[in-house]
Amino acid sequence: MKLFSVLILFMLCSCSVFSQDSNDSASEEGNSLPYYEIPDYPESYTAESVAARMIDGLGFRYYWATEGLRSEDLAFKPNEDARTTDQTIDHLFGLTNVIVNSVKQIPNSGGERPEMTFDEKRKATLENIKTASELLKSGDVKLEDCKIVFTSPNRNSEYPFWNNINGPIADAIWHCGQVVSFRRSSGNPFNSKASVFTGKLRQ
Repeated sequence: MKLFSVLILFMLCSCSVFSQDSNDSASEEGNSLPYYEIPDYPESYTAESVAARMIDGLGFRYYWATEGLRSEDLAFKPNEDARTTDQTIDHLFGLTNVIVNSVKQIPNSGGERPEMTFDEKRKATLENIKTASELLKSGDVKLEDCKIVFTSPNRNSEYPFWNNINGPIADAIWHCGQVVSFRRSSGNPFNSKASVFTGKLRQ
């Protein structure tokens, strides 16, 4: 009887260790992409650092809105006239291309994008957000130089960074909310431990 009890205790301890290792692996995997947590805020308030912080807020929201999405979540749409979650994520990727191109001071030329998996789009979107934020915090760019430029064979157009704030940045935050709403409807709610106020995962 004693031997049986020892064996049971050993099995329970082994399971606990395995579970902890699995959790550690998941945590490491989560931290391999930007915005598992929001970066530390800049030391001073400048136009560029405030804009970067807005973009960081988008990054954190996007990370947790899209974390752990399943194929059935990506295929979900609330009605026949709506976008699916996957199509919304496509749109978010396009918006972050506009944001980062503006900060890099390169035009948006349109054209077809290559086919990408959900994981590839998610990584590329988060990297766009991180790049835009880091450039703004670097001190090497000024908002007045970060124009949104669209080029096409028939027409070119240019807009100041103001349009980035009320356009792609605000729009992307809006669509992150849609992804959160859609995934709740498809039975896979947003992680309630992700605090958009602190930019960290609650313990």
